[in-house]
Amino acid sequence: MTLAQTDWFTAARFGLFVHFGLYSVAARHEWVMTREQIPLNEYERYAQVFDPDRFDARAIARAARSAGMGYAVLTTKHHDGFALWNSGVSDYTSMQACGRDLVAEFAEACRAEGLRVGFYHSVIDWHHPDFTIDCHHPRREDGDLTELNSGRDMARYREYLHAQVRELLTGYGPVDYLFYDFTYPDGMNGLPGKGAQDWDAEALLALTRELQPGIIVNDRLGIGGDLVTPEQYQPDGPMTSGGVPVLWEACQTMNGSWGYDRDNLEFKSADLLVRMLVDSVAKGGNLLLNVGPDGRGALTPQDSATLAEIGTWMDLHAQSVIGAGPSEVPPPPGTALTRRDDRLYLHLLTWAFGHVHLPGLAGKVRFARFLHDGSEVARTEFDPGQQAWNTTPGGQPPGTLTLQLPTIRPDVLHPVIEIILDGEN
Repeated sequence: MTLAQTDWFTAARFGLFVHFGLYSVAARHEWVMTREQIPLNEYERYAQVFDPDRFDARAIARAARSAGMGYAVLTTKHHDGFALWNSGVSDYTSMQACGRDLVAEFAEACRAEGLRVGFYHSVIDWHHPDFTIDCHHPRREDGDLTELNSGRDMARYREYLHAQVRELLTGYGPVDYLFYDFTYPDGMNGLPGKGAQDWDAEALLALTRELQPGIIVNDRLGIGGDLVTPEQYQPDGPMTSGGVPVLWEACQTMNGSWGYDRDNLEFKSADLLVRMLVDSVAKGGNLLLNVGPDGRGALTPQDSATLAEIGTWMDLHAQSVIGAGPSEVPPPPGTALTRRDDRLYLHLLTWAFGHVHLPGLAGKVRFARFLHDGSEVARTEFDPGQQAWNTTPGGQPPGTLTLQLPTIRPDVLHPVIEIILDGEN
């Protein structure tokens, strides 16, 4: 993968993750099958009543675009094995359950809204009879593992896995991003995990790139990938490998659950989510923000409202994150800094007491203004060669640019000051 092939991803900075499947009907987290160790025949009843009559892919894609996102990723199949497309190698699919190919609807909707198309695909499958029982499998406590796995054959499962990936990458036009999930170590009580050899990860990755040469692939097959995907946490700083910056994307939820979880009301505020987006961009990464449509396939009122609130902020401030990246200028306390060409964007995460000081920027700035309304922010610049009143103890050193803030904080999720650099700075 060349840098040019990942340019769109770096520029986009913000994407939508969509977790939808049979677990949405259960409404108790996407891992409900294994958390509650639900037997297969009992879990399959969700397929018999699966009716996503309110799944509107165009509305979801439109909500993503309105929120300022540049790409969207749909769970084509999660760990429970239920496929959201018309698979030729399985009848455990949305087509069999409700007569709809939701992957096709999603891909078409994304392209219609100008979004890059991403697919999530789990290499785990708790439904498939050849997938061996391990530390995460719902049947892990049913008895002796050797006996339980008698007759199961991971070689046959690998053929099935690769066949389904081939379907996804040949039947739905250009696919820009494939999010595989996931490789895991041995678990508690000595129960086995699964690794790259279980998926034949090398062959699977080669197949992926053969079928979609320009695709970006994440790092969860156990053999690396084009980007790193920290989940449910924000990195402390820019992510690197051997001191070299790497492509990365923080994967975050609205409320700690990926799939629809009816009783989980611990939602993050739009303000916090915007801060997480800005934090990611300031550290050179992306943010993939998840929604979990309900059992009928609709975006929940909370998710819709949050996306709309983020969209209101992005409508005025998109250039501070989309196409932007880290700045070499150290951010003052309570702020984050992003940069786009000759523009620095000072994100005021807390409202300062009248002034914000930027050491070393005196004489290097042509103009400063609030991004939401374009109004000028007054500034004072101290010549690095002069001794000034603010060099006294407790003041600022020469060469400091001081921005003078109004008393009243602007009424936006968080204010941003656009600083236009002068000349070659």
